[in-house]
Amino acid sequence: MHPREKRLMDQKDFDAVTSRIDGYRDAVIKLQTELCKRPALGPESGGQGEIEKAAFLKGYLETMGLKVDQYNSPDGRVECGYRPNLVTVIEGRQAGPRLCVMTHTDVVPPGDLGLWSGDPWKLRVDGDRVIGRGVEDNQGGLVASVMAAKAFIDAGVTPERSIALAFVADEETGSAHGLRYLLRNHIELFDKDDLSIIPDSGNPKGTAIEVAEKSILWIRFQTLGKQTHGSVPGTGINAHKASAYLTTRLETLYSRYRKRDELFDPPISTFEPTKKEVNVPNINTIPGEDVIYFDCRVLPYYPLPDVIKTIKSLVKETERKYRVRISMSYPQKEAAAPATDPDTPAAIALKQAVRKLRRRTPKAVGIGGGTVAKYFREAGFPCVVWCTMDERAHTPDEYALITHILDDAKVFAHIALQKRDS
Repeated sequence: MHPREKRLMDQKDFDAVTSRIDGYRDAVIKLQTELCKRPALGPESGGQGEIEKAAFLKGYLETMGLKVDQYNSPDGRVECGYRPNLVTVIEGRQAGPRLCVMTHTDVVPPGDLGLWSGDPWKLRVDGDRVIGRGVEDNQGGLVASVMAAKAFIDAGVTPERSIALAFVADEETGSAHGLRYLLRNHIELFDKDDLSIIPDSGNPKGTAIEVAEKSILWIRFQTLGKQTHGSVPGTGINAHKASAYLTTRLETLYSRYRKRDELFDPPISTFEPTKKEVNVPNINTIPGEDVIYFDCRVLPYYPLPDVIKTIKSLVKETERKYRVRISMSYPQKEAAAPATDPDTPAAIALKQAVRKLRRRTPKAVGIGGGTVAKYFREAGFPCVVWCTMDERAHTPDEYALITHILDDAKVFAHIALQKRDS
């Protein structure tokens, strides 16, 4: 055992709490049902934010006997005028570092409804699975944290360390109205000594403790040519053809930025075409405008300005070859934050809990996805990202396993009851 892992625990208290968690299958389903039917879509996705979902969650926590503080980030794009962030704390026996679990309440749109086997906003239960938009990302971690808190309250057990639960808005579209707002305006809510865990990435065995993330670069390419009839292409400039050429040239980024880091999965930088906007409605028109998007996840070794410089050179080449004009904009451009020390107290506590409860040894990993951990790390708060999941986020028929949620609640309970050997 790592020398810093030596802790004591009241086994009787732990057994009382986990026996409660074992009986929460129906509670998980009910809470997931209520959260799922309240779409928390940001205005970028045509939604009204998290107001309905947060209001329900606040009421649910208050029914448990918790005091919930709400911090509203002003946002004139939604009818209520703000984006709600919630924080609640269960006081522990120790005055020292708390367990801080942070999840997000917003979700992504369901996408093509034809790819779903049912209504994305109506929870379905299939054995151990709950199915619906948001049930894994991020309601799996959210519900696990709430079930852990509920178990302490129902069992009448005071945790050794205080438990702080934060439910933030706007994670899916940049966190300006979520954690970034809280760090700018209410930084006193957090402590750099807290054991901060963000249950928003993981693997099916719960053995991945994320300590690093890649840089994220989303690019919108708008190509302008000249529209004309499909039978006389020489009288126009085919914007679609030019953007298709640019797509193939951008494939060379893989060879230009080919370093590997086995901490990450995948261990390389990635540069992928994703969204494409509609150009012309009919087949027999040469489009004069074409818009495509790229999602790039770049290893921290490569500064984003250098990558962008290379991309701009490929854009210039395309402009010269096809006599088009191409403009670039960046829906998201986030340089990687400094990695968390794999031996930070939160990681050590997690390792001890997972080893004890699952007889498995977690390891530190990096991911290409982005979480609110980036903003915590940039602000100097060490944190880790961990949960147990099948990685179904953003997919049709997104699902989470009830057993994963309950097992993760036990891990949180274990950490909350850990205390140092004096």
